[in-house]
Amino acid sequence: MSFNRRRFITSSTAALTTGGILSACSESPSVSSEPASPEAVEPDYKISLAQWSLHRALRAEELTNLDFPKFTKETFGIEAVEFVNSFFADPHDTLGIQPKGGDYLKNLKQQCDENGVKAVLIMCDRVGRLGDPDADKRSAAVEGHYAWLDAAKFLGCHSIRVNAASDGKLNPEKQADLCADGLKRLSEHAAPMGLNVIVENHGGLSSNGSWLAKVLSSVGMDNCGSLPDYGNFYVAKNRGNAEKYANDKAPYEGDPAYIEDSAGLGYDRYKGVEELMPFAKGVSAKAHDFDDNGNEINTDFERMMQIVRDAGYTGYVGIEYEGKNLGEVEGIKATQALLERVFTAV
Repeated sequence: MSFNRRRFITSSTAALTTGGILSACSESPSVSSEPASPEAVEPDYKISLAQWSLHRALRAEELTNLDFPKFTKETFGIEAVEFVNSFFADPHDTLGIQPKGGDYLKNLKQQCDENGVKAVLIMCDRVGRLGDPDADKRSAAVEGHYAWLDAAKFLGCHSIRVNAASDGKLNPEKQADLCADGLKRLSEHAAPMGLNVIVENHGGLSSNGSWLAKVLSSVGMDNCGSLPDYGNFYVAKNRGNAEKYANDKAPYEGDPAYIEDSAGLGYDRYKGVEELMPFAKGVSAKAHDFDDNGNEINTDFERMMQIVRDAGYTGYVGIEYEGKNLGEVEGIKATQALLERVFTAV
């Protein structure tokens, strides 16, 4: 339940007030009129921090993957983290198969445990296309994620986040079939481990909420779900390279599902989140820039959280700050303050 709807369980026994009854019960144990201490009910939503929010500091080696849990707890008071695979050592080193300087994964888990930080998930990129039209490459992509499932299991995560990517030259239906095949095979491997395989809207057709929802429905497994991201609904981003942008958006032009703005060609973010929430096992609160009142200028966070609540979702909402006008620490804090305020409003 939201913070403004917290309910507390209290119990008290009224003192007996009738003189005769009090006299008759004088030898019985006295009953206190003091109410019992309230027992707080866990809130519906907790904040986690996506490691990508600090990608500049990590790339500059101002922060390491091993530092991340402690830094998150001490800097923001956040007690849950979402790792990104690119900031780990090699997956084999991560699992201690050929450790360099000790068992990396054990060290990372120790950092989480010592700082009281929960590892929520690992975001996995560049492990191959799960919807690759080449059967051998598709199988290699599925199997390439196994090491990250092992790492997630060891760290106590509930999921790995993957991408539903295929060959953009193929029609949407064919891409959907290929992605569903790869996702199902990976989810079958993850199921006995008690892990989820969750897909983020993360470019290409995966940024079309309707398309991705159909893929997840086609997989039809309880442990294959979504990670709706508030801001990743652009199928083509305009980053200043006119030729590349024209090529990227060509497959989608003319489709009324997409709207073009200064940032690129995209899908309605509110519609997309609503379509993905029935499969959600996490939520990614993407933020870039804020107005003078602390509101994100690209996304109505209150509207988004109302969609999340209406879907019946409870659990972690991850901060993923990607702005440039504020530093990474300041941007994370601004997103955190906004989320905490919004949690009480919906």
